[in-house]
Amino acid sequence: MAVYSIKDLEKLSGIKAHTIRIWEQRYGIIQPGRTQTNIRFYTDDNLKLLLNIALLNKNGIKISKIAKMRAEEILEKVAAISEVNFENDVQLDALTLSMIEMDEYKFDRIISTNIQQLGFERTMIEVIYPFLDKLGLLWLTGSINPVQENFMSYLIRQKIIAAINNEPIAQGKDVPKFLIYLPEGESQELSLLFMHYLLKSRKFKVIYIGNYISLTDLKDAYQIHQPEFIYAIISETFTKPHIKDYVATLKNTFPKSTVLLSGYQVMSQSVQSEDNCKVLPNLDETIGFLNALNKH
Repeated sequence: MAVYSIKDLEKLSGIKAHTIRIWEQRYGIIQPGRTQTNIRFYTDDNLKLLLNIALLNKNGIKISKIAKMRAEEILEKVAAISEVNFENDVQLDALTLSMIEMDEYKFDRIISTNIQQLGFERTMIEVIYPFLDKLGLLWLTGSINPVQENFMSYLIRQKIIAAINNEPIAQGKDVPKFLIYLPEGESQELSLLFMHYLLKSRKFKVIYIGNYISLTDLKDAYQIHQPEFIYAIISETFTKPHIKDYVATLKNTFPKSTVLLSGYQVMSQSVQSEDNCKVLPNLDETIGFLNALNKH
């Protein structure tokens, strides 16, 4: 059984610790446990209940009214709100709850409804990416465990792969070809998969060669496909070689292709767009570049 502090509850629910204490004292909604030294602690059940209460309260239901609801009624209202309210905070709260409960059905219902309403690309940008940002913060502060993070990452990965598979494979000699990969030591698979979707949905040819790709492997793939563009994400700290040396090697090794780069280290190390190298500093500019290329 997981144990949470009141600060963990604050981070996960967005409700201030002071407010949580007032709700405990005034309405008796949550009953924390106590250590032998009289320090509050909260269980999974406490956290799930608070997340549900927080979602209802943020959607205009007074806490005094929520306190009188049966548990089943709270769950019914949360489910109804999650399916009809597409405000970012509501969706983030609902996804956080599905993560804490490790509830695949709840996750699928939220994401599938968003895809129907917004389309896959907007769902990724407006719902899933903000949730991943929150997930990263919760991981860094120790408010969630690796099992919960892995569970959600797997489900998101499956959604992206399904969206990729739904797009037809581009045909034609004049269609630009992209070879996309992650260098050795990189772990941004979800971002690379989403890039695959963005390219395929715009009718480009995509050669996805995966993670932990060495320069030797990259050269082998290049010789087979001769792509117009090579795309990589570099977010982790490079040690061997230095990132600028690595980029220079890419430019010199593949002079007939345009090397496209994104990721935290590309920006922090001030890699510049020049010659046959173009830096894509963020998702908006990446999509803008692809859209402009698609028009031509």
